[in-house]
Amino acid sequence: MKAISGKDFIKMIEEKGWKLIRIKGSHHIFGKEGEKVRLVVPVHGNRSLKTGLLNHLSKLAGIAESDLT
Repeated sequence: MKAISGKDFIKMIEEKGWKLIRIKGSHHIFGKEGEKVRLVVPVHGNRSLKTGLLNHLSKLAGIAESDLT
């Protein structure tokens, strides 16, 4: 799996219809109409998201692993 920063991941989920609800510190919280799930994406400059977190968030957001590479 390719390393992706929080900023780049946010661009991907916004294309899928996720909207920014609020920001608390460095964590951006997203929601989507008709979904109970909230995505909390840490944005620490251009640092990459850890592999496990990226895998978990992409599954919740409905992004295929092939789209991440």
